Amino acid sequence: MQANVHLRRAMLATILGVGSQLAHADGHSDLKAALERLQGHAPLKAQLETKTWRRAGEGKDSEETSGQASVAIEDGPQGMQLSYGREILARMDAEARAVAKNPNAKTPTLMAAREFAPNDLRPMISAAGELQRILDKATFKSEKPDSYGGKPARVLTFETSIETLSDRDRKYIKDFDGALHVWIGQDGTPLASRMVQNASGRAFIVITFEAHNEEQNVYGLVGDRLVALRRENKNKASGAGERDENKVVKTLQL
Repeated sequence: MQANVHLRRAMLATILGVGSQLAHADGHSDLKAALERLQGHAPLKAQLETKTWRRAGEGKDSEETSGQASVAIEDGPQGMQLSYGREILARMDAEARAVAKNPNAKTPTLMAAREFAPNDLRPMISAAGELQRILDKATFKSEKPDSYGGKPARVLTFETSIETLSDRDRKYIKDFDGALHVWIGQDGTPLASRMVQNASGRAFIVITFEAHNEEQNVYGLVGDRLVALRRENKNKASGAGERDENKVVKTLQL
C-alpha cells in the first residue's frame, strides 16, 4: 500500500511538472505579454551613432558612398529631443556649401543625418510598440530552444505579410516572401530579432525588379521600456539595368 502511495505521488509530480513546462513553453504568449509591459516611458538619454554605406551601379561604373554622424537623443515628459554637436553641424554646413558649388559633391554627413528623422528613431527608443505592430500582421509558425549571448533562449519564427508594405509598393509586387525571427529570454523579453523580406515584380509594364531587405535588432531595457541598442538595415534592389545596395547601422549608447 505504501509503495502505491509513493507511486501515485511520483506520477502526480511528473504530470504537474510536464504541465508546468507546457505552460511555460508558449513563447508566443510570453512574447506578447512582455511587449505589453515594456511599452513604458522611463526617461532615456543616449548618444545615437549612424553609419551609412551605399553602392549604386555595377562594375567599374559603380559608385560607393559612406558616412557617419551622431546626435544626442533624450526622451522624457517633454517628448523626444535631439541635440546636434557643433562639429557635426559644421560638417553639414560645409557639405551643403560644397553641393551649392558642385551638385556632384559627396555629402557623407548629410546622408547619415537623414537617418535622424523621428519616424526612424522612434522604433529604436520605443521598440516594443514597433515590434508589436509587425507581429499584428505576421503569422506565428514555430518555436524552438536556442541560445543568445551564451544564455538559454527561445527563437520564435513568424511569416510576415505583404501588408507591412505601403499600398503604393504592393501594387507593383508579384511575388513576396518574408520571415521574422525573434529571440526571447525566459520571461518572454525580446533579446534580438531578424526580419528578411524578398520581393519581385514589374513596374510601368516593362521594368522588372527584385528587392531584398533585411533588418536585425539587438534589444535592451531602460526601466520599463524596450529599446533597440543596435539596428542594422541592409537593402538590395535591381531593375532596368540598375543595381543599388545600401546598409545603415544605428547604435544607441545609453
